Amino acid sequence: MPVEKLSNKYLYKLAKEVSRYLRARNLKLVTAESCTGGWIAKVVTDIPGSSEWFDHGLVTYSNTAKIDLLGVREATINKYGAVSNEVVTEMATGIIKCSAAGAAIAVSGIAGNGDGTMDKPVGTVYLAWILNSGQLCTECHHFKGGRAEVRIQTVATALEGLLSALAIKP
Repeated sequence: MPVEKLSNKYLYKLAKEVSRYLRARNLKLVTAESCTGGWIAKVVTDIPGSSEWFDHGLVTYSNTAKIDLLGVREATINKYGAVSNEVVTEMATGIIKCSAAGAAIAVSGIAGNGDGTMDKPVGTVYLAWILNSGQLCTECHHFKGGRAEVRIQTVATALEGLLSALAIKP
């Protein structure tokens, strides 16, 4: 969806759909967020009754938090960088292991303010979704726009990706 069409109303609609899928499968959700700063958790807890299906979220903005709270290996960060497929995989695996949840979302990216590099420009975001069945999906996106636009696109993509993962769960 083009960034100009994204809105809080659209995010709320996605979160309602996530709610429906999770409740139907009797699953709880956990989030491990970096560049979104807890925005995914905020959107899903805007849904009345979310305490039935949302367990918790962690904002692990620093590398130290990723290591200490999620069990991301320092060697992984050193080798691939905090914004990488390998790190979001370990973030998702770490948060689902430390909970009774059946689904997890993890995100790490470069949202803006000139923090990008040639290899990982501003707008580079890695996402991971994992279900307690062991199903793991990861994606890398290169979103356009400034900090706010990158972050809202990440939140929408995170929720859309979870819906896709839940839809194909056996």
